[in-house]
Amino acid sequence: MSAPRLVITEVDPRDAGFDVAFQAWHAVYAAAERHGREDTATPWQRDELRVQLQEPSIRRRSTVFAGRLNGELVATGLIETPLLDNLERCELSVHVLPGHRRRGLGTAMLAHLERVAGERGRRVLGGETSYAYEAGPEGVGESGPEFARARGYDLAIGDVQRVLRLPVEERLLDRLDAEAAPHHTAYRLRSWVGPVPEELLGGWAALTATLNTEAPTGGLDLEPESAEPAAVREGEALAAKQGRTMYNTVALAPDGALVAYTDLVTTGHEPGRAYQWGTLVRRDHRGHRLGVAVKVANLRLLQAERPDIDHLVTWNAEGNGPMVAVNELLGFEPVARLAEFQKRLG
Repeated sequence: MSAPRLVITEVDPRDAGFDVAFQAWHAVYAAAERHGREDTATPWQRDELRVQLQEPSIRRRSTVFAGRLNGELVATGLIETPLLDNLERCELSVHVLPGHRRRGLGTAMLAHLERVAGERGRRVLGGETSYAYEAGPEGVGESGPEFARARGYDLAIGDVQRVLRLPVEERLLDRLDAEAAPHHTAYRLRSWVGPVPEELLGGWAALTATLNTEAPTGGLDLEPESAEPAAVREGEALAAKQGRTMYNTVALAPDGALVAYTDLVTTGHEPGRAYQWGTLVRRDHRGHRLGVAVKVANLRLLQAERPDIDHLVTWNAEGNGPMVAVNELLGFEPVARLAEFQKRLG
């Protein structure tokens, strides 16, 4: 008996019926993403991803595909292509409804995305998959990692998803603050909500652009992101349209240079939840406990502004000892794993 044929079409945000088609797409994607991980899954919220697909961007091109079997939407695909940097690379995502797995449908969708990547001139393909923490760094026996390996993808780096219950007690924040303060007396901390102040924009763009390569990357083929300030402003405008709010803290050196940062984000679509995004200290300014300092200050900001937020989600590379240590001091606990896979086309 031949394998069922998956009919794959692009869900085009320019089409008049996009909203209805994308709602069906997202329902399949979210059901697959949450299957078996109901307590830890963090799928893209529908309206956040819809805005990203519909808004023009200088930074990335995002395209989604729907896979139908006998007219029923059972599989989804997403390809993200950087436009300013990492021009050999793209990120792929495949999801199949749980009741339709192990029928070759995910393989068919992945093959389609790989063809699109090749047509766009991309030769380095990346993809992520989440699974139970107890399965260990390699994810042996877990469906996502095994699917990727069977299709020629190599595990490049493993991450751990952690959760911090809020609020963090003030006495703990006070203690960590006091322990770090003597090490960074020459530096000044500055916190704010929303867009980066204009006078800090250049330094922010330059520092955040290096997160890809300054944080542990394992076997990932990555270049620094573009430090174009316009891309920062575009991202801020996109976040606002998605219903997201940014909470930021930086450390400024005596000469005014921005040398450390951390940012958190809340979303109107996930009540009670915030996400820890990047945290980085410039290499030549490490050893001053600036990582602890900016994270503690930013937590104080979040808790003061949003007492309704009761948990914070983050991911750390398995091998990122310094950042894991800081997060453990704050009380983050591991709840799941995220494996980042990579494949090079011939």
